[in-house]
Amino acid sequence: MLTRDGEPLVRRAVRLALMTMPRRCVVVLGADAARVEPLLQDMDVEIVFDPDWRQGMDSSLACLRHSVQDDPDIVCSLVLGCDQPALEAAHLCALLDAASQSSSGCATAGYEGMRGIPLVVAQLALRRALLRGNHGLRSLFVAMEPQRLACITAPALALDIDTPRDVDAARSRGWLDPE
Repeated sequence: MLTRDGEPLVRRAVRLALMTMPRRCVVVLGADAARVEPLLQDMDVEIVFDPDWRQGMDSSLACLRHSVQDDPDIVCSLVLGCDQPALEAAHLCALLDAASQSSSGCATAGYEGMRGIPLVVAQLALRRALLRGNHGLRSLFVAMEPQRLACITAPALALDIDTPRDVDAARSRGWLDPE
């Protein structure tokens, strides 16, 4: 429920995703779904509830995969969270562009020597991904030859909101509204 410029971060993330003109926008909700869903009611999204959200990112990705697996027109999925307050539409557009030029059809954001979300995953890769635990698509990307996986540099995205200290850091940078 944290906000940036008066807009809840989850709504902001969905709005930025919609700016990329996706064929479909699937939002997977877990914790606090009853509080979050009303924030998205007027947006052109498909809401999917993840009953196993406590299992972590892989459970949410499995919900996404199940939701889009029978759609032959979907080539890739743009995957993002709502806890990166520095996220901008330019990051998402750069990822989609990089993925379209990579031989795997996949791209990740790079920050602090890591690759992470947001990311683009080709549907074929998503179908094959082993999703157990809270590893996301890390094992899929680690197994991929480095030259096949595009990466955009996005140092500001290293800050995600996991702790009160992260909230303070984001507020000090102007990425979150004051209390």
